[in-house]
Amino acid sequence: MERNLKNVLVISFGFLLLFTAYGGLQSLQSSLHSEEGLGVASLSVLYATLILSSMFLPPILIKKLGCKWTIAGSMCCYIAFSLGNFYASWYTLIPTSVILGLGGAPLWSAKCTYLTIAGNSYAEKAGKNGKDVINQYFGVFFLIFQSSGIWGNLISSLIFSQASNKVEISEENLACCGAYDCMTDATNTTGSAEPSNTLIYTLLGIYTASGVLAVLLIVIFLDQIKSDQAETEKEILETPSFWSTFLATFQHLKDKRQCLLIPLTMYSGFEQGFLSGDYTKTYVTCALGIHYVGYVMICFSAVNSLCSLLFGKISQFTGRKLLFALGGSIFPTVVYLLPLQKIHGFRLNLHKSCLSILLGLYGNLFEKHKEAAFANYRLWESFGFVIAFGYSTKLQVYIKLYILLSVLVLSMVTYGVVEYLEAKSSPGTPTPTKMENVRPLTQETHM
Repeated sequence: MERNLKNVLVISFGFLLLFTAYGGLQSLQSSLHSEEGLGVASLSVLYATLILSSMFLPPILIKKLGCKWTIAGSMCCYIAFSLGNFYASWYTLIPTSVILGLGGAPLWSAKCTYLTIAGNSYAEKAGKNGKDVINQYFGVFFLIFQSSGIWGNLISSLIFSQASNKVEISEENLACCGAYDCMTDATNTTGSAEPSNTLIYTLLGIYTASGVLAVLLIVIFLDQIKSDQAETEKEILETPSFWSTFLATFQHLKDKRQCLLIPLTMYSGFEQGFLSGDYTKTYVTCALGIHYVGYVMICFSAVNSLCSLLFGKISQFTGRKLLFALGGSIFPTVVYLLPLQKIHGFRLNLHKSCLSILLGLYGNLFEKHKEAAFANYRLWESFGFVIAFGYSTKLQVYIKLYILLSVLVLSMVTYGVVEYLEAKSSPGTPTPTKMENVRPLTQETHM
């Protein structure tokens, strides 16, 4: 048990170090590299590549390299993205975004495979239920990993707050912030002058070092899968086969419920894309300064985690329908208030929409086809990211807000149809509110 727990902790802290760097850097892309939309373009390319990576690479790399070296190699892809930011241009950020996208899916798949094998191995020796041990290992992992959003953003804010060239914001410049932004590079520099290269390089140096430490931690301290466990690894990767899983992803679209959930799934990508690509730039950096981006994202992460925990408990008593209705009613209010909000540089306005209702819905509706269902979830959410980042530099913020609102309304309608079909197919049977035991291999990835 001690050896397995050590490996779980090694992976957990390795991911913590890696995503402390990547999470903080992703939040800053649209603010640091606003020229010609380079920042959001790199994120769009990243998620487009992730779609292709998810379809092909994970089984191949894990089978050839094993879990440990797939994790270590994939982490190096994240380091490449940090290095690409040192000299940000179309010739550095776009290729390194492709590299990161290619490494993202194998990284998470290898992690899930490793924890699953470790959990089953210990359970077999101790005579315990494998699912219980695996769930414990994933609980430890996410407990440690989720704090990465705090540390990465805290580092960026502390470093950029050292800037000595802060300027007073004029009303003319403030007019280019917020929903009716002027769509010029001024939105990146009104809150404060651009941070000096010294501060930017200091931040990137810390992020890169954090990624390197993550790789060293995995290479030095993570145990390789033993020979007797390799067969289990092979079974996990080959049952079902790669091609059958790949085809099942698209065959699953024959289920009308899956098709009806596509707008809701894509909305998740739209909303997160807006947060990373537009909100941080036009509402935070523009009016308050780039050093406030980290603080705002820390608030987002904290409230997001709190709501996830709270809603998970409440759903046991209210069911998912009420929570979806609550989440769907909050954002229209935010859409109405954000365009009307007068932004003043001397006042910190934190706009936070509580929209993080977990999609355990997929696990409930498609219990017999979880792999295909969760593959569709990742696929359509990534498409939402790509589209949101794709039009980020072409439209004013208020138009994007109404696009989000339109997609949300459509999502709520199609979700309502899904619930109607479920009630019709099983009359008198209450809709399950808890997510069934889902194989950890199918858990949602975090980019």
